[in-house]
Amino acid sequence: MINIKENEKLNTLNHSCAHLLAQAVKHLYPEAKFWVGPVIDSGFYYDIDLGSTVIKEEDLPKIEKEMKKISKDGKKIYREELTREEALTKFKDDPYKIDLINNMDENTVISCYTQGDFTDLCRGPHVESVKQLKNFKLLKVSGAYYKGDSKNKMLQRIYGVCFETPEDLENHLKLLEEAKERDHRKIGKEQEIFMSDDLIGRGLPMFLPNGYIIWENLENYIKGKERKLGYKHVLTPCVGNVELYKTSGHWDHYKENMFPAMELDGESFVLRPMNCPHHMMIYANTLHSYKELPIRIGEIAHDFRYEASGAVKGIERGRHFCQNDAHLFVTPEQIKSEFKNVVDLIFDVYKDFNITDYRCVLSLRDKEDKEKYHPDDKMWDKAENELREVLNDLGIEYTEEIGEAAFYGPKLDVNVKPAVGNEITLSTCQLDFCLPEKFDLKYIDKDGSKKTPVVLHRAILGSLDRFMAYILEETKGVLPLWLAPIGINIIPVNNEYHLEYSKQLQKDLENLNFRTNLDDRDEKLSYKMREAQLKKYPYNLIIGQNEVDNNNISYRKHGSKETITLETKDFIKQLQEEINNKRIAK
Repeated sequence: MINIKENEKLNTLNHSCAHLLAQAVKHLYPEAKFWVGPVIDSGFYYDIDLGSTVIKEEDLPKIEKEMKKISKDGKKIYREELTREEALTKFKDDPYKIDLINNMDENTVISCYTQGDFTDLCRGPHVESVKQLKNFKLLKVSGAYYKGDSKNKMLQRIYGVCFETPEDLENHLKLLEEAKERDHRKIGKEQEIFMSDDLIGRGLPMFLPNGYIIWENLENYIKGKERKLGYKHVLTPCVGNVELYKTSGHWDHYKENMFPAMELDGESFVLRPMNCPHHMMIYANTLHSYKELPIRIGEIAHDFRYEASGAVKGIERGRHFCQNDAHLFVTPEQIKSEFKNVVDLIFDVYKDFNITDYRCVLSLRDKEDKEKYHPDDKMWDKAENELREVLNDLGIEYTEEIGEAAFYGPKLDVNVKPAVGNEITLSTCQLDFCLPEKFDLKYIDKDGSKKTPVVLHRAILGSLDRFMAYILEETKGVLPLWLAPIGINIIPVNNEYHLEYSKQLQKDLENLNFRTNLDDRDEKLSYKMREAQLKKYPYNLIIGQNEVDNNNISYRKHGSKETITLETKDFIKQLQEEINNKRIAK
């Protein structure tokens, strides 16, 4: 999906359309006052104060009609520069514009744009005429606090989007509908995977039984991969002493993203935002020989970050999440081989999940931002050159992005393009010379001297929460047998004649660790089949007299109208092979 904010032409078009929206609202609701109407990735919005009047979704077509009427008039759009005094006079009846003007820097050039009977304070730029604003759609209306502060008045926010051609608009709207169907929040509710409630807290989703089955399978899957590669898994606390994070540097560089500290028994504790300080201490617990390295410490770790409420989105981005985290303690000579192993693991996992649309990014520090990063240019130059050399030697195509490194070191990010929406970072591997020094980590080298190890921070699935959201959206909730909460749905055609056989079949399958459901409700077969399709079971077994008499099964796979009959043993063999392959079809 196109990022409208980053496309110069569409940015200007959508910003102009926000003014068209405001003008139409002013015609229909003369009491309206306007805060801001910026362009966003998906189009534009305008925050409006309508007093006691409430705009509902069903009112949007009326506003669109007025927008089209204004556009058809074809008025030119004019820019005017004003002095501060002139601006204050012109907008004296609008407290929101007065506030904007009063908070502008003294050197700011104040300008406004006029189209017909409507003038708005704005920096621009705009299109030449409202006639160019033809292909638009108002999408939704919601509430938004003035200046984003819950202590302030609630305004009404109307969202929209505008394109150059009707074809582009139509294609975009189709993508939006597709996005709605794929939205993991919608799927999560329909399939009872997770829930959220403000009484628990924003950004704190809870996984329901169905969701936890998916969770457990993802956890077991990645742990199994890691164990084969020599990882040792640990369990560490979800809190840590503030002094721990001062030692690591997170307190100085990451404090604003943490929950506030808690004072207990003369100590300050904080919910941990990441796991590396804990793993540094596990390494420091024992003096190590070079013969032990690399040491690979892994954890499915619960972390907490104080995300802005507007950034919180289902299980894709929350204030609590679980990282598929690991820290590899290596000698300098082992950097290349261990980094290669991490990259191989990433792409091995991507193969299993049929992830093919991705790009690799070498994230580097911004040399000009002295506060964001650990202040050691020599260390940074060494780390960045090491990582660049490794990527080049491995033949990995990548782009470089300045200012995206962790505060302690550069990293490889693997950004994945989902079925809808903008790309997200799933996997990462970070090279760190900094934290081992801060924690005074050592190993005994061949010559008996104490040396400082290098650390690779890596996450393959990223957070299990985000990865689950990604998979749900990629598959539209049609999960493969090994991941699905219920893989096999058994439907007796007639309970009087076929229920006992169905019950025995369910018992046999459950004994083989298949997750099943027996639909023994007194409903018509057609009704049960339609409902099964909505629940997206991978397999639906239809058990009638033929199956009972011949000791076999008949099944339909989700999305297929073809009924296939197999001997039970052959069916079980097919299921086992499917689980062993662990592949996800899109």
